[in-house]
Amino acid sequence: MTFDELQRANKLITTTPIQGKEYAQVNERIKAFRSVFPEGMILTEVVSIDSGVAVFKATVMTPEGKVLGMGHAYEKEGSSFINKTSYIENCETSAVGRALGMAGFGIDTSVASAEEVQTAILNQKTDPVYCADCKKEVTPVVKKDGTSWAVASMKTYAERKYGRCLCADCMKKVDKKGREE
Repeated sequence: MTFDELQRANKLITTTPIQGKEYAQVNERIKAFRSVFPEGMILTEVVSIDSGVAVFKATVMTPEGKVLGMGHAYEKEGSSFINKTSYIENCETSAVGRALGMAGFGIDTSVASAEEVQTAILNQKTDPVYCADCKKEVTPVVKKDGTSWAVASMKTYAERKYGRCLCADCMKKVDKKGREE
């Protein structure tokens, strides 16, 4: 792989803005890798899964078996909304993203992937946010594409659109009510 091939592949990557900085999602890094190495290999290995903690290792290789990059990830079950049900899959994906980053894919702004940064933000200790309508605590939402919508983002969005903080369920109710009227 030449530097020019890597640069062309990285131009294919659509980034995600998080707190004013652009990050590449793992699927975008995989797409860039496949544009250079359609027959390349991304190997993952469980290092350990014990007491609700997963550790994965990922290795990115050329079709001939030359190692381009290696990455590790650690995830705790229940440490974020997505990790309540999918900490093992999330850990594997993070390891793949880091390995691709070490190989040079999607690192124009950061080795960390968008998913890793979102998880880190979600794991930061913040005061609970409550829905203005139902009074329940607002929790993160996992979107259809598998990314998380953090509480702070939900709060900002709801306050702009509805003039008050709402949970996802109450947003749906208000939207449905507006369509019915």
